[in-house]
Amino acid sequence: MGVEAKQFKGALKLWASGVTVVTTQSRENQPKGMTATAFSSVSLDPPQILVCLNQATDTGAALLESRRFAVNILSEAQEDVSNQFAGSTTQEQRFAAVPWQAGENGAPLLSDALAALECRVVQQIQAGSHWVVIGEVDRVVCRDGDPLLYYHSAYRRVAAAD
Repeated sequence: MGVEAKQFKGALKLWASGVTVVTTQSRENQPKGMTATAFSSVSLDPPQILVCLNQATDTGAALLESRRFAVNILSEAQEDVSNQFAGSTTQEQRFAAVPWQAGENGAPLLSDALAALECRVVQQIQAGSHWVVIGEVDRVVCRDGDPLLYYHSAYRRVAAAD
């Protein structure tokens, strides 16, 4: 007996997560990016992370082709960026409205992101409708600030300590 999709989604809404934009360069040197909340550390030695990407996305296809990507961890001021990269806008529209520069591996780094991790694909695993992509982290950029969070189908912010 399996769990119904509605029950599964209801349970997952109760997991608070950070919000990222995963970026890469296509074979034609076009930037590609998408919002992703399925992101986690995997290993400290060597430094590895994972992201889960729907197989139907053009970002996922370009990432697996180039074997290079970046995970941009969004700051609390970047709710609009998350929506832009999650929406139905074209890749050109997504990048036109956001300041970015190419990282050392060629993947776009969002200028105002809280952190960016430049990675190379070391493993990919097909899991249902998604690819689980494990990347080895070659470079990180960190900035001060607080993260954008997602919980119960809404954006949240870290509460100030009393």
